[in-house]
Amino acid sequence: MKERMISQAVILAGGYGTRLQPFTDTKPKPMYEFEGRPFLDYLLRQIKEFGIKEVLLLLGYLPQVIQEFVGDGSAYGLRVTYDITPSEYDTGARLKHAEPLIKGHFLLMYCDNYCPMDLEEAEKKFFSSKALVQITAYANRDFYTKNNLCADETGKITVYDKSRIQEGLSMVDIGYALVRKDVLNMLPDSNVNFEKAIYSPLADRGLLYAFKVEHRYYSVGSWDRIRLAKEFFSPKKIVFLDRDGTLNVRASKGEYIVSPDQFVWLDGAIEALKLLKKNGYTLILVTNQPGIARGYLTEETLKQIHEKMQKDLSFEGIQIDGIYVCTHGWNDGCFCRKPKPGLLFQAQRDLSLDLSNCVLFGDDERDLEAGKAAGCRKVMQVTEENSLKKQVVKYLQEVSE
Repeated sequence: MKERMISQAVILAGGYGTRLQPFTDTKPKPMYEFEGRPFLDYLLRQIKEFGIKEVLLLLGYLPQVIQEFVGDGSAYGLRVTYDITPSEYDTGARLKHAEPLIKGHFLLMYCDNYCPMDLEEAEKKFFSSKALVQITAYANRDFYTKNNLCADETGKITVYDKSRIQEGLSMVDIGYALVRKDVLNMLPDSNVNFEKAIYSPLADRGLLYAFKVEHRYYSVGSWDRIRLAKEFFSPKKIVFLDRDGTLNVRASKGEYIVSPDQFVWLDGAIEALKLLKKNGYTLILVTNQPGIARGYLTEETLKQIHEKMQKDLSFEGIQIDGIYVCTHGWNDGCFCRKPKPGLLFQAQRDLSLDLSNCVLFGDDERDLEAGKAAGCRKVMQVTEENSLKKQVVKYLQEVSE
């Protein structure tokens, strides 16, 4: 694994978690369990996957519960240390107290937010900018929560509003901040909130940046988020599939499949889907259909084509579980037309998927680019020599080893 430029993660995990009562009457909120594992367990495993080796946990409320569970971190392949302060300390006071234990650059995380993200890309952006802090910001296209910031096209944050009341805010801070330790010198000795004390002044100076992510984040911050987090952490095996050229014979260049009888399965494609289903995979179709915008077919005709596709599969005892379509034209500038990853993120939000655990099969470079942009674990190209069936067999062998 490539050596990380950021080698330390600092996790704020000291609050009372009053919104999660009565659970937090006896345990800190990062100990809430999903699939038999505390939320904190998922964060520590993610840090390990990032390639970070050192973790500093900033504790306050019921610290012994977390210490007994995590220990020295060796079970995770990490070196975990602790800094314990009174429960009433706010985030700024905790960081100020822990300053002697903090490295020159560090990843700052909240103990109640989880989001798959590309830390390597975040590092590249951080170290190529003049940012003192680079937060990770959810694009929030689905209005999942209230926005609290604005950023320009370079990622420089122009407004950070912790109160979330200003107009025109467009993204939300979810943590995973890359921080230069120097900013801790800006903290007063009083009990202050780190974001409130630091982020707005840095934004005013042009030194606060955002690393934008489209993948929805999940939280144990409140009971209304717990349900979605449970869906997200529940085990899933997901395959994304392109349509034309992957499942069926592609139309000639400049033409489209415009009727059900023109949908002709490629050799071995149905067998490939049966193999995936046999191995417990959910199948999700993601397809560009610009023929609708160009007037070659209607949405009703597209529906009939997909009904024919599903009927063929029903004879084999299987179905495609979800269908996501971009009907825009080539130059409409939408976010859903591959190679942009919008269709995959739409499915992610609808089904509470972890895209970093998903695989995509497609025949076109645009399919592969979309899968990579969405952060899929693996993307596999279908060609005349490497049919969908061959690629599926190869993939299933890889994951079984």
